[in-house]
Amino acid sequence: MRYFSILFVILVIACKTENPKSIDISGQWTVRLDSLDRGETELWATKRLDGSGIELPSTLDMAEIGSPNIQKPALNNHVLSHLQRKHQYIGKAWYQREIEIPDTWQSYEVQLSLERILWSSKVFLDGTLVGEAESLVTAHKFNLGNMITPGRHLLTIMVDNANKFPLINRYGGQYPEKESKEMMHGYTNHTQIKWNGILGAMELSIQDANTPKNLHIYPEPSTNRLKAVFEQPIPKISALAYSIYDAEGNEMITGNMDKAKILTDLIEFEIPRPKEMQVWDEFHPNLYRFQIRFTHEKSTDTLETTFGYRDLEVAQGNFKLNGQPIFLRGNLNCASFPLTGAPPTTTAEWEKIMGTAKAYGINHLRFHSWCPPKAAFEVADALGLYLQVELPHWSTEVGADRYATSFLEREASRILCDYGNHPSFLFMTLGNELEGDVDLMGQMVDELKTQDPRHLYAATSFSFQGPKGIWPLMGDDFYITQWTEKGWVRGQGIFNEEPPSFNKGYTENIDYLELPIVSHEIGQYAVYPDLSEIDKYTGVLSPMNFMAVKNDLEQKGLLNLAPQFTQASGKLAALLYKEEIERALKTPGFDGFQLLQLQDFPGQGTALVGLLNAFWQSKGIITAKEFRRFNSEMVPLLRFGKAVYQDGERFNGCIDIANYYQDLQNQEIEWTITDEQGTVWATDTLAIDYLSMGTQKGLGIIDLALTVNKATQLTIQVGLKDSPYINSWSIWVYPRHEEKEPEDIVVTDDIDKVLAVLDQGGRVLLSPPKESLVGVDGRFVPVFWSPVHFPDQPATMGILCDPKHPALGEFPTQSHTNWQWWDLLINSKSIDMGGLGVDPIVRVIDNFVTNRSLGNVFEAKVGKGKLIFSSIDLNSNLEDRPVARQLRHSLVYYMSDSVFNPQKEVSKTKLRALMSE
Repeated sequence: MRYFSILFVILVIACKTENPKSIDISGQWTVRLDSLDRGETELWATKRLDGSGIELPSTLDMAEIGSPNIQKPALNNHVLSHLQRKHQYIGKAWYQREIEIPDTWQSYEVQLSLERILWSSKVFLDGTLVGEAESLVTAHKFNLGNMITPGRHLLTIMVDNANKFPLINRYGGQYPEKESKEMMHGYTNHTQIKWNGILGAMELSIQDANTPKNLHIYPEPSTNRLKAVFEQPIPKISALAYSIYDAEGNEMITGNMDKAKILTDLIEFEIPRPKEMQVWDEFHPNLYRFQIRFTHEKSTDTLETTFGYRDLEVAQGNFKLNGQPIFLRGNLNCASFPLTGAPPTTTAEWEKIMGTAKAYGINHLRFHSWCPPKAAFEVADALGLYLQVELPHWSTEVGADRYATSFLEREASRILCDYGNHPSFLFMTLGNELEGDVDLMGQMVDELKTQDPRHLYAATSFSFQGPKGIWPLMGDDFYITQWTEKGWVRGQGIFNEEPPSFNKGYTENIDYLELPIVSHEIGQYAVYPDLSEIDKYTGVLSPMNFMAVKNDLEQKGLLNLAPQFTQASGKLAALLYKEEIERALKTPGFDGFQLLQLQDFPGQGTALVGLLNAFWQSKGIITAKEFRRFNSEMVPLLRFGKAVYQDGERFNGCIDIANYYQDLQNQEIEWTITDEQGTVWATDTLAIDYLSMGTQKGLGIIDLALTVNKATQLTIQVGLKDSPYINSWSIWVYPRHEEKEPEDIVVTDDIDKVLAVLDQGGRVLLSPPKESLVGVDGRFVPVFWSPVHFPDQPATMGILCDPKHPALGEFPTQSHTNWQWWDLLINSKSIDMGGLGVDPIVRVIDNFVTNRSLGNVFEAKVGKGKLIFSSIDLNSNLEDRPVARQLRHSLVYYMSDSVFNPQKEVSKTKLRALMSE
């Protein structure tokens, strides 16, 4: 105990200044766990705690306090649910230290602010209860009063991170651990953990009892004015003055406030907008500081806030910011922090996250069922990011618990009070995918609109409950959904069911809606785990899920392929994200999308859907520059009907541009078509007199006859001349192959015929009917979200092949799935080749739970003969399936060459076992 007493003295001395108005109380504290809930009845706050040392701000997990995790890596739902806490504690914990109140604080009101606590807290001063607070997303604040005497005092804080209102949460029944069931991101173990501790600023401060507080700034563009609203217990406007400063600290305007209006419980003050004050948006994140000075007999107190001059509205059914249309290129933030398990409270940490998002063309972040700390808003303000925050709420029983409803109403008011001035705070909903009392949700939205009209509001970010799922609620300012009553507004229900086409948007599915529409959680395309990440987890969470996958691959002899699995599945995901985004941009009147997501989601069954990892680091799949080609303020677009053509067909494409940057004059559009060798097939330049904001359609036509004598992949590039705004697409052109196949190569779907030919030492291409094969149904798109969270899905993750393999010499391809593979994969089954001892020519990547060695095409010796086996249908309707015809041609061409000499042998029995009886 002497050790901690000495530290207390050192901390107290360090806090002293000549006449401080605030004292930082971070540093060394004592903590004692209260798992039996005895602390209050035994009056722990009245005596020195017998506990452990802890450096605050931090969490018990960071201090390695709590029950150690005894699980081992295994491919089960216990481990694969999420990253595993190394230590866990749920319940009450008591934190204590000495503080010293300076003599100069005599008779002042003393405030205590603790920036972030997970869920409730009580504060005791010298053993006496001062107050209690609750919040998952805002500071816990306490008034210690003006009777606190100078000198030393014992400050004790009880923090309880137990679940207070279970019905505000959504529960995952597939997760066996009790503490793994909650999925709402404000209180969960799936992303941020259910930590116990104190984060961010920990501060004592003083102010006169009559000092103004809760300052809010309301830009009023319609009158070109600015309104300040604040509270003062006893209004004394003659003692108030104000100033506005620009970002460099220059005073723009100053004066007294004797003309302020005194309302019932507020003071309202209006001034003209200073001439030099510029609007705030993503391109011009201009920030200003409004300061109020209150002079009283003791001194002068100040109250200030940062703000931006912006006007957000819905006009003609679309978002307008400062009178200009905006398009939300959004990404979700689900509170995943893999090192700390808790949200960062410094601007440096948020600059990394938000700076990376902006580098990838993101201009909007949705905080799914939570609200970030102050530092996130400050960085978003400075970078020009548009934020949507939500109550910590993901429930299918809204309104069932009136106490929970009351908590959410208080939480909403706290969010608006603490963060409402930030210009980046544009949107707010009551939570994610809510179901329940629709009338109650509507009332809550109306109350928020009245409380703070600076933001736009909606009841829920999508809902599966009708009619909300296909129609917005009355009173919603905007509508976030994955479908409407007319159909999908995201690719999930399209890309596997329909052949690839690039001339479609969502106009027909949204044309009846009269308010802004944003597509909900688009993407969710799983990428195979990047096992090189394992060593990055040096904090409070263990990547047992990654370890389990690694161990399984090693046992199956597939570990060497893991990096290729990640890259190939990632390239497929990037391809699909591109088309998702472009369909939204091709839709006039569409207002944006929200990706789920650019970075990995390590929870909910290890949902690794990111092109970046959970640390916001690149996986090497796609660069920020490449991603911005189809995800930025200005995106060239091309509408064309299909990806696959035959010799003699014409390519016809229509050029659009999604311009959400600024009106432009005298522009030139350049387009070029090249082949894989870089040879230019066609090029042209189109003059555009005026390019207004929005999605501009029909700016030019590309029309070209396609003549080939060999299979060719072409790249079509469209861009604005002398600009970074360039985009590109691939198409494939195939010859018609009217020549006969070699007579000494048998192509058949008859296993008995195959075996007979092989017995004679022949060469056979076997492509059995799909329905006769034992395997996994072929699929173009990869695993949706997670094979653990959604186990009832065909769970493969695209193909992996060597484009230089001679069997593919006549079949242009990358190592990963691209659009030309759609017909092949839909007409296939993935065969388990683990027991065959062969190396697939075309491998299918299995999901990380089962890790089977799947494939579509392999070669082998069978008896005296040589075989290529294809679980892709290479026989049916080839006149209308040019890709299948070309793959068949390429395989046969390879088989006719002396280089075709399989080394691995497969028995007749194993070959027959690939087909059902």
